[in-house]
Amino acid sequence: MANSCIVGLCLFFAVFASHGIVELQASHHVYRNLQTLQSTASTNQPYRTGYHFQPPKNWINGLMVYKGIYHLFYQYNPKGAVWGNIVWAHSTSKDLVNWTPHEAAIHPSQPGDINGCWSGSATILPGGTPAMLYTGIDPKNSQVQNLAVPKNLSDPYLREWVKSPKNPLMQPTAENQINASSFRDPTTAWLGPDKKWRVLIGSKIDRRGLAILFKSKDFVNWVQATTPLRAAEGTGMWECPDFYPVPLRGRNGVDTSLSGPSVKHVLKLSLDDTKHDFYTVGSYDSSRDVYTPNKGSVENDSGLRYDYGKYYASKTFLDSIKNRRVLCGWLNESSSVADDIKKGWAGVHAIPRQIWLDKSGKQLIQWPVVEIEKLRANHVSLPSKLLKGGSVVEVSGVTASQADVDISFEITGFDKAEMLNPSWTNPQLLCSQKGATVKGGLGPFGLLVLASEGLSENTAVFFRIFKGQNKYVVLMCSDQSRSSLNQNNDKTTYGAFLDVDPLHQNLSLRSLIDHSIVESFGGGGKACISARVYPTLAINNAARLYVFNNGSEAVKIAKLNAWSMNKAKIN
Repeated sequence: MANSCIVGLCLFFAVFASHGIVELQASHHVYRNLQTLQSTASTNQPYRTGYHFQPPKNWINGLMVYKGIYHLFYQYNPKGAVWGNIVWAHSTSKDLVNWTPHEAAIHPSQPGDINGCWSGSATILPGGTPAMLYTGIDPKNSQVQNLAVPKNLSDPYLREWVKSPKNPLMQPTAENQINASSFRDPTTAWLGPDKKWRVLIGSKIDRRGLAILFKSKDFVNWVQATTPLRAAEGTGMWECPDFYPVPLRGRNGVDTSLSGPSVKHVLKLSLDDTKHDFYTVGSYDSSRDVYTPNKGSVENDSGLRYDYGKYYASKTFLDSIKNRRVLCGWLNESSSVADDIKKGWAGVHAIPRQIWLDKSGKQLIQWPVVEIEKLRANHVSLPSKLLKGGSVVEVSGVTASQADVDISFEITGFDKAEMLNPSWTNPQLLCSQKGATVKGGLGPFGLLVLASEGLSENTAVFFRIFKGQNKYVVLMCSDQSRSSLNQNNDKTTYGAFLDVDPLHQNLSLRSLIDHSIVESFGGGGKACISARVYPTLAINNAARLYVFNNGSEAVKIAKLNAWSMNKAKIN
């Protein structure tokens, strides 16, 4: 299993990082109250994050609301910086930003999980009781599904969990023809009109990906449905499935069991082959358990993604405190295994994102949860400015290694846009061929982040506009090719086509920068690209932030706001 997921209806998805963030000071990272760690100079740990959830050490790999407290459960290896020895670690928060650690919630102890406690999801049962379904590995190394519930419901921190004596509740058998090595990651459960619970388990048969459906009257005795909720040929293993409704209008979240004409449904899959999260938007017939994606919404490499960069094994949960659906995902490393072991940790959580359905009904919008803005400091605002072709402008006054930047561009001169070749259908390939240094007509223009003085190192996040047959096409890129002088890193360039009309609206870009993370949101959250980068020069106080335009045609900076980000208190 790759980096599986663990979270659910009220779980703050935890298939990402591990025990948390660090205390960050201007040129020094200090890890306090952790007996296993010594104080470490930032020159030795320049890639540790300041406000993204991350383990103090070792490897990590959901989120739930209970009695007003957010609970983050996540896969964690207490013994090393690589995958293995997986338990469920546990932290809590009141704001999704600052986190307090607790003892691990679930350890291997039963035959159904003796070889590891892998990912799963939480469901809030009637009466408010949380129930955790999770994948365990049995003595035969088969993947099976187990149940755990809190020992003491009066404890808002849910520090102790009790496993069902009937575990495992779902398992591969000769009769159900389930692949014992490809049967994992139960979703948050939902109630159908027949008052039976439903849950999906990710699986495959040969190259056919499956979302296997199980039903139960009591949440303990589960029966496999005759047919999967959804399947697709040639897609491989479907990890970490997620299935939930989104309202046709507005930004609110709704209960996972809601169905009917007022909502669409989203089916999200983590494809093990590509290590990307794909989703479809469609209609769910709850009486027949049939899910039908919108026309053109597909479960493959040409389909919609939550994130077109480093982002995997995500889950959503319904935040009942703020009536929103929140998405959480895992940002894996781009450094070598040897470097991961050397630095002593691997894996980071993305900033939680609120998600809702776009007005078109065809895709989701994602935006960092508003709570992260509490960390903003040292606000810098640039006045409206014409950015001539070939120009680079430094944004000073913020801590460029730990910042939040929001910029928008006003575009004119569309006659200078390059013609879009009809064969250019792969945005990532197009971004790699037309990177930040390749001069165009309208673009590339955007941000150079985690840049060194002299720009020998930089990560470029930018737009390029093409003239298509009937409209102008916007390409959004995150170019890591010059992100580090260390050639042992994965420096893939990422890209996405952005569904906006530059003729009638400005192009907006927001980037969350955190030492080794660049999370970027284009078009108000219509496309997201996350990157992991490891500069050797542009670290800590030596990092710089620039706005650039490498196109022949000038573009106008309509607005630019940037903030230094304070450290979060994590574990």
